[in-house]
Amino acid sequence: MSAASAIVEHRREQIFPVLTAAQIETARRFGGATQHFKAGQIVYALDESHAPAFLVLEGSIEVVRRDGLGHESVITTHQAGQVSGEIGQLAGNPTLAEGRAGPQGCAAVPFNASQLRALLIGSAEIGELLMRAYILRRVALFDSGAGIVLLGAENSPHSLRLQNFLRRNGAPYTVLDPNVDAEAAQFIARLEIPESDLPLAISPDGTLLRHPTEAQLAQRVGLLPKLDPERTFDVAIVGAGPAGLAVAVYAASEGLSVLVLDSRAFGGQAGASARIENYLGFPTGISGQALMGRAFTQAEKFGAIIAIPAEVKTLQCRDDRVVNWRTLPPARQTAKNLQLTDGQSVRATTVVIATGVRYRRPALPELNDFEGRGLHYWASPIEAKLCTETEIVLVGAGNSAGQAVVFLASQVAKVHMLVRGPGLAASMSRYLIDRLQALPNLEMHTDTELTRLLGDEGGDLRAVRWRNRRTHEEVERPIRHVFLFIGADPNADWLKDCGVVTDEKGFVLTGADLTLADLRLESWSECQRRPAPLETSQPGIFAIGDVRAGSVKRVASAVGEGAAAVSQVHAWLAS
Repeated sequence: MSAASAIVEHRREQIFPVLTAAQIETARRFGGATQHFKAGQIVYALDESHAPAFLVLEGSIEVVRRDGLGHESVITTHQAGQVSGEIGQLAGNPTLAEGRAGPQGCAAVPFNASQLRALLIGSAEIGELLMRAYILRRVALFDSGAGIVLLGAENSPHSLRLQNFLRRNGAPYTVLDPNVDAEAAQFIARLEIPESDLPLAISPDGTLLRHPTEAQLAQRVGLLPKLDPERTFDVAIVGAGPAGLAVAVYAASEGLSVLVLDSRAFGGQAGASARIENYLGFPTGISGQALMGRAFTQAEKFGAIIAIPAEVKTLQCRDDRVVNWRTLPPARQTAKNLQLTDGQSVRATTVVIATGVRYRRPALPELNDFEGRGLHYWASPIEAKLCTETEIVLVGAGNSAGQAVVFLASQVAKVHMLVRGPGLAASMSRYLIDRLQALPNLEMHTDTELTRLLGDEGGDLRAVRWRNRRTHEEVERPIRHVFLFIGADPNADWLKDCGVVTDEKGFVLTGADLTLADLRLESWSECQRRPAPLETSQPGIFAIGDVRAGSVKRVASAVGEGAAAVSQVHAWLAS
């Protein structure tokens, strides 16, 4: 039995709930006019954007999955009282399956994305049923191989990068390696596709992308919507980690128009954690991907627009496209303009900086040569699969490093953990230190630093050198995988030209940490007040989470700051 079949078998009633007569009547008030379909008629097409969800009143809808290679299978048949769709319906993403009217045809009530969100929020009872069903359906689709098909060497650097992008953003995909899969090899040979065009990305409707970028892939799966440059959002959030998603959930749930921009994936560094065990309310722990996935879904449920990958290039505190800005309404006078690296621009009345931090890179000249060829910056099941039953090196001493070691130790033969300092007590939670001490296949090297990465003829990592900083003894081991989790620098370089003041390390200063010299701006004399606790040196621009100077580097703290920022955003909008 496949993983997807097992999920459906054991949780069928939750995945395909049947609404009662009273619940059907409640739901109909939120939907559109009843539509009628003849037997076999397409209700919603495969890979269709903004397709409605349908509540079946009479007859049935047969749901069929089809991949880009033409394989087709029936997922389920929705009967009267059941609702079609899955979690992507909330954002109008392309459908991962096709719906056809059953043998007797069907009558069904359509719910577009806004109507569906209104139903989920307006009826707590139905909302709970459908949200659980939609999340579980996405899990089942993920395990069944729905969505994008990647054709190419599974372990190639570009394939690994695309796999990580899709996985971290919760987009279903399948990898077919032509070196081991005959059908993939035949497909590539039939189209005479050169190796330089690999990997291929094939959408469920057969659309083919050759050697795509993450942005091209994101557009196909609905992660990167086209943004309206003339729309002014109440709040634009830069960064979709715990802090940014917390703002998105609380602000959108309170009726504000919200845009979230992230250059890589939702969840930030927390999303890459194999297991978080000290987050309130999860005594048995939860993976960072699962925790952040729930937050991402919550934000979409309340109507937040999330664009990934969307990187902000510059932030202008007033819209420079307007010459006489003082003649505009107050909301437009205070609007900020965000210019993205892809040329798009968006406008918002307030901006929340939640870009977090990035892991530092050791000063090794060969570092770039081995990225994707044995050098890794996070530990997901994709990397763990590459390292099965081998020795690895992990560099770092913080909580993220500890969580990665615990996860990887269960997959690999041995972990060499390189710690620059004399121990872990100053940088890691006690529960993680205890967990590491209990691992039989962990060898910790304190006062040790990475000194050299060595490659083979094919360009892949083949050996690693490290040196003890006290004894100066250097060791070389035939190790092909290195994980880097060493310290963190703020992701704030993009703010250098917009007047947001940072400290000497580049972390953003807010509230009481700002001096009078930092606030000598015309804008503050107009405001006639001091900055709010999470407000930066620019009025209406806030900073939260790890990128903020003085913040506590914990997931719970980031979420708390996100919630607090929303009240300060409300105060700014009211003023």
